[in-house]
Amino acid sequence: MQNTIGNLFRVTTFGESHGVGIGCVIDGCPAGVSLSEQDIQTALDRRKPGQSSITTQRKEADRVQIQSGVFEGITTGSPISLFIANEDAKSADYSEIANTYRPSHADYTWETKYGHRDYRGGGRSSARETAARVAAGAVAKALLQHLGIEVKAYVQQVYDIAVPVPYTELDLSTIDVNIVRCPHPETAEKMIAAIEAARDEGDSLGGYITCIAKNVPVGWGEPVFDKLPALLGHAVLSINAVKGIAFGDGFESAYLKGSLHNDAFYTSAQGEVKIRTNHAGGTLGGISNGEDIYFTTAFKPTATIMQAQETINKSGVATTLNPKGRHDPCVLPRAVPIVEAMTWLVLADCWLMARGNRV
Repeated sequence: MQNTIGNLFRVTTFGESHGVGIGCVIDGCPAGVSLSEQDIQTALDRRKPGQSSITTQRKEADRVQIQSGVFEGITTGSPISLFIANEDAKSADYSEIANTYRPSHADYTWETKYGHRDYRGGGRSSARETAARVAAGAVAKALLQHLGIEVKAYVQQVYDIAVPVPYTELDLSTIDVNIVRCPHPETAEKMIAAIEAARDEGDSLGGYITCIAKNVPVGWGEPVFDKLPALLGHAVLSINAVKGIAFGDGFESAYLKGSLHNDAFYTSAQGEVKIRTNHAGGTLGGISNGEDIYFTTAFKPTATIMQAQETINKSGVATTLNPKGRHDPCVLPRAVPIVEAMTWLVLADCWLMARGNRV
């Protein structure tokens, strides 16, 4: 089972949804980085369950413990171990699915692959594992903060309700002002109402998250297999419920002519190489070009809904599933810090690799 991401900045996550806890080990973080538990906790608080009326009501403090790799608030260069205890698991809610496959979940595929599965909340395939990723992302952010890089993600669309303007016209400092994490107030209100309606119907909604990385230097990413968009795609597509990712104009590029899609170069008054547009989304040939790196990622509706669904059990016998438990009617508000974290992890890895490109 592959549980590690990264080349030089390597993160291995561990734990299950209803086990003792979850966590990660970060190997390759250089010594000398200022890091505290509060730096990590700030990120975790944005992802933790029970934070609003439109998220799961599972109550987890998600208090992080730095168990190694940091001394007197500074990284030592040794592996950093982070642990988050599970405190509010209600495994009895999942007893009904011990022998039943939930529609659109990993139950069937996991059991077929490994021959045995932890059915309590999905075990390791649960999105609870992403708390460890967010914790690791906070470490990556601390590593890169001296470069002035910013990573911001926000909910761009819920169901058929979309922000009507590009990110360049939004105040990204207001992302956390509302519970849906959308920096467009009028759209945010409509999104919240739609999620609440779906929740009351026992249903769920999907949508899009847009992510922007600013001030990434020119030259990050490799020109062949480890293109920066490929690394980001690998990282973001590994998040639960993600079904697609598009950089820059994305799939809309197919509807443009080259004369409209090409990004023209010019020299700024400060003598810097710049481009007049950013249809490519911040990379050329798989390498960062100094402009904003931006992408949009699609999330499917939450698979567990509070409605009866037809399925089968382990014996292949048709049955009806009546789900229990606590679930997000829409994963997007809590997925925003996860998308940001995976972006930070990739950028940290790219920074370390870029340092050895040439003398």
